[in-house]
Amino acid sequence: MKRLLRWLRRYLVTGLLVWVPLGVTLLTFRFLLDLADEILPLLPAQWQPDAVLGFHVPGFGVIFALVVLLGTGILLRNLIGSTLLGWWEDLMNRIPLVRSIYSGAKGITETRVSDKGSSFSKVVLIEYPRRDMWSVGFVTASDVPDIDRVAGEKLVCVYVPTTPNPTSGLIVYVPLSQVRETEMSVDGAMKMVVTMGMVMPPQRIITDSALLPPA
Repeated sequence: MKRLLRWLRRYLVTGLLVWVPLGVTLLTFRFLLDLADEILPLLPAQWQPDAVLGFHVPGFGVIFALVVLLGTGILLRNLIGSTLLGWWEDLMNRIPLVRSIYSGAKGITETRVSDKGSSFSKVVLIEYPRRDMWSVGFVTASDVPDIDRVAGEKLVCVYVPTTPNPTSGLIVYVPLSQVRETEMSVDGAMKMVVTMGMVMPPQRIITDSALLPPA
């Protein structure tokens, strides 16, 4: 009986390891497709895919979003578009509450999408929440002169995510000498955070002497 239970457990676990990740992936894509389709009502009723084709095809929202983004990018790349964008941003920056949300969202988008930002380019370890306890963090800024001047030393801004939801967390400013750079990739570290440390990245070497270079 024990041998039979071990046999069943081994093959059940193997099946779970195949189907659970696949199911989660499919459900996530289905959720994203349904979310993208929510923007289709912005089109006139007679132009919506369901009305044109006579049946619903999931995913048309993604195509519509790509067309809108591409058209917006083409429009704003010329002189008139740049002028309109400047007026729009000036308007957003004049509204008290909207100003904070808009500027923050724009900063995150520029950092993650454009070639200007270097955010989340390094995975580091810092002693947090106390000495001799290490937390994984992501460097979000290594050039913070105003804070350096107040602290009297070179600091690095590190985002420390929570697990299993890495979108919530906190930022801490750590002295450069106390930041330990790792050889983890950002994706590998994110998997480790999401899985609560159960899935470790293939490379976990801590370079004791490899500190972040000053910006």
